[in-house]
Amino acid sequence: MIEYSPFKTSNISQHEWDEFVEESDNGTIFHTRKFLSYHPQDRFQDASIVVKRKNNLFSVLPAVIIERDGKKILSSHAGASYGSFAYRSDLNFQDAHDLVDILLDHAKKLKCDRVQVTPPPIIYQSKLSNYIDFALVRNGFSYLKREVSSVVQLDTERDKLIYTYRPEARTALKKAIKQGVEIAECERFEEYYEILKKNLKMRHGVTPTHTLDELLKLKYMFPTKVRLWGAFVGDKLIAGVCNFSANSRVVLAFYISHDEDYQEYRAVNLLFYEIMKRYQDEGFKYLDFGIFTVNMDPNWGLARFKENFGSRGIFRDYFFKDLK
Repeated sequence: MIEYSPFKTSNISQHEWDEFVEESDNGTIFHTRKFLSYHPQDRFQDASIVVKRKNNLFSVLPAVIIERDGKKILSSHAGASYGSFAYRSDLNFQDAHDLVDILLDHAKKLKCDRVQVTPPPIIYQSKLSNYIDFALVRNGFSYLKREVSSVVQLDTERDKLIYTYRPEARTALKKAIKQGVEIAECERFEEYYEILKKNLKMRHGVTPTHTLDELLKLKYMFPTKVRLWGAFVGDKLIAGVCNFSANSRVVLAFYISHDEDYQEYRAVNLLFYEIMKRYQDEGFKYLDFGIFTVNMDPNWGLARFKENFGSRGIFRDYFFKDLK
């Protein structure tokens, strides 16, 4: 029998929750209480739940209440890239339906007008399954949107990795090497953040999702999972990427940026080549470049840029159901 309770009133500690996420089939860093705790306590109204089967922890759902356009929404945690249920690897077809029933029951008890969830893409699972997706659709959920995320499989042999790149990317990579660009993991977040801010402002007219203080806090909280990789000419940082090791299978490239004044060095091409080799060695199966669509509107240039590195697109889905 499956039963659930609000996280606030359960007897599950933050440590037990996070330990379960680490061992779950599809959980990510974004499901952990530790990650979610970096947000100020008054930023979100927590509505997370704990699911047990035969008194053993079976699933957790990080969730919040959002008030938007006069609607009360039970949502995957708004402070995380992915949400929905993190569950044990023995989840079966009936379990998936039971979890969706629990989600709807929880929303109704909270008198919500809508439910919306953002499951991790399928590559984050250890045992591939669309059980939850099917159960959501069968229970009346629709796609709020289906974004496309660029993903590189890291199962290519080391000496053949470069041949998964497009010819122009291989040429740029060789140019970076010839010009003396070097790649290293570093802690130079302040310099990197200045490049990032300038890049995002110039290219997209936006600011980074995280402040520098938030990024440094996450690095402090997750020293081995939040990692900054830099491309250098001498001691000059000219490009960087901040990666989140989302779980044991997938590393997410969260922020990619380069100094426009040094664009001719083609540092990003070498940066990703070296990063891919490093994460291959560490046992990761995929590099997730993140989405190149926003509200299903493609950024064609960004798609081509990411495909240069051998990526292909997979869905990042957002589900919703109106209850009233």
